[in-house]
Amino acid sequence: MSQPEPVPRPAANAVALAREVVEIEARAVADLAGRLDQGFEQAVALLLACRGRVVVSGVGKSGHIGSKIAATLASTGTPAMFVHAGEAAHGDLGMVTRQDVLLALSYSGEGDELLMMVPIAKREGTPLIALTGNPASSLAKLADVHLDVHVDKEACPMNLAPTTSTTVMLVMGDALAVACLDARGFGPADFARSHPAGALGRRLLTRVRDVMRTGEQVPRVALKASVMDALHEITRKQIGVTAVLEGGRLMGIFTDGDLRRLLERVGDVRPLHLADVMTRTPQTILPDVLAAEAARLMDERRKNVLLVVDEGGQLVGAISMPDLLAAKVI
Repeated sequence: MSQPEPVPRPAANAVALAREVVEIEARAVADLAGRLDQGFEQAVALLLACRGRVVVSGVGKSGHIGSKIAATLASTGTPAMFVHAGEAAHGDLGMVTRQDVLLALSYSGEGDELLMMVPIAKREGTPLIALTGNPASSLAKLADVHLDVHVDKEACPMNLAPTTSTTVMLVMGDALAVACLDARGFGPADFARSHPAGALGRRLLTRVRDVMRTGEQVPRVALKASVMDALHEITRKQIGVTAVLEGGRLMGIFTDGDLRRLLERVGDVRPLHLADVMTRTPQTILPDVLAAEAARLMDERRKNVLLVVDEGGQLVGAISMPDLLAAKVI
């Protein structure tokens, strides 16, 4: 006999249930913080001492979490890979060596696939860190270090689907990765090397010199020039400013905004010398500064263009918001 179709509940119930899920999982994560002890320090010490790779393994939802933990470790300075426990018994266990550390995830601590891996890893001399919700489980007892990820309640209304437990496992993995990152002195430059593609890579690797305008693209006039000379140069180069130079050294800046304000104040600007109306202390940036820092400065100072100078104050380029957008830095 066929089962009756479930009756959808009102949308208002969905919001209430969502809040309950968030609250349950938040409490579980807070409880986890109170359980971190010497065992966590021992786990970090094993990971730092690893001369091979951290081999993360699990099945089901724990396997999905393990895959993410391996990726986080690898991207923050701790070489790691994920091996599915179900595939390990069919040859993939050959990836694990005595130089590695096995990080096994199983909430029950009784998963057959993981328990099958343990004797072989032990025979190889591979240290074992286990994340389980049961300190009395077989996996916990076999581990060199056990990390307790027990939760009082799954967020699933039936208390069945792995929800809170997988969240807590993930947080424990993040805690391990960050503790190792800190101990290794892993910094932004290291992070950039493992994230060369995409927005992160562009923000961490791209420098001002990589995207700035140079040579004839940079608007410039001499200190003795007139306001009209500056107007013609701004029009030609089309970035809304011109640098004012003396012998290649930056003396000031004149912008289209300066021109508009000058027209409102004096009307006829043709007789005016640029040296009398330019801004003498323009905001500048060095060529080796990160392009993302240039974007931050422009936002903070409400500017659309920065002039680029070397350590001696010589003009070497200009960088604009459109340049940063084209380079996908912002």
